[in-house]
Amino acid sequence: MSAVETAAEALVMRTRGWGDYALLDSGHGRKLERYGPYRVVRPEPQCLWTPRLPESAWAGADAVFDPTDEEDAGRWRFKGRPREVWPLSWGKVRFQGRFTAFRHLAFFPEQAANWAWLDEAVRAAVGHEGGQPRVLNLFGYTGVASLVMAAAGAAVTHVDASKKAVAWARENAELSGLADRPVRWITEDARKYVQREVRRGSTYEGIVLDPPKYGRGPGGEVWRLFDDLPELAGLCAQLLSENARFLVLNAYAERISGAALAGLLAEKLGGRGGRIEWGELALEEDRGDRAIGMSFFARWSA
Repeated sequence: MSAVETAAEALVMRTRGWGDYALLDSGHGRKLERYGPYRVVRPEPQCLWTPRLPESAWAGADAVFDPTDEEDAGRWRFKGRPREVWPLSWGKVRFQGRFTAFRHLAFFPEQAANWAWLDEAVRAAVGHEGGQPRVLNLFGYTGVASLVMAAAGAAVTHVDASKKAVAWARENAELSGLADRPVRWITEDARKYVQREVRRGSTYEGIVLDPPKYGRGPGGEVWRLFDDLPELAGLCAQLLSENARFLVLNAYAERISGAALAGLLAEKLGGRGGRIEWGELALEEDRGDRAIGMSFFARWSA
């Protein structure tokens, strides 16, 4: 048994634009993005600076999300008639963009920095151990991270409480040509699933944990990040195999920090050795000199 090492300084993982996504401009509490053929304006309160592009560039957006007082809620306004769904891609993975009721477009572009890291981590595990590393993706949403890992050679268990999100994830697998890969699509409360896996003695070589601040399971189960994450992180630590390679924890709550997530992992993984890195995920503007911090993460690697 050896102590886990925690990085002394935060790491900012910046997502730069790719063929199907770009952060074009930001400021005055908004961001202007490109999703495939569409320009989209969404609220972003932390953009305290002044936009660089003229207002005409913003006014020409295909879709604008107008928020209400309820967190993440609001309605879309469209210019013209954009499609309800349209194909996007990152690397070998293809997925559908969608104008959801909660301002998101059925994926989170800042996670591309995590996707790149997970792709490399899975490929390293395949090269080191051979075979197919078993990976658990909790709160997997529409499955982009699951498909990135499946394409890299992992056998993935994808868990989400939303039947609709899991159905979208399956569609994305078909679109990516990955429907024949070893991915188990499970609609269930993440905590209940992990508790059962611990009782079964199941193990995984990698775990991705991306919980919301608040949520409900398919059976009415209530999830509260600050109340429930410590227990779930401890259960996930029990699911890591002797040859485990990584555990990635991501959170969007305003009152959390990368340092707090790292401290939690350090406690739960104390005797496993390895290293914990922590920090935040950020979206970088096209110009490359300004970025928006979007979420916090901590990740352990063997």
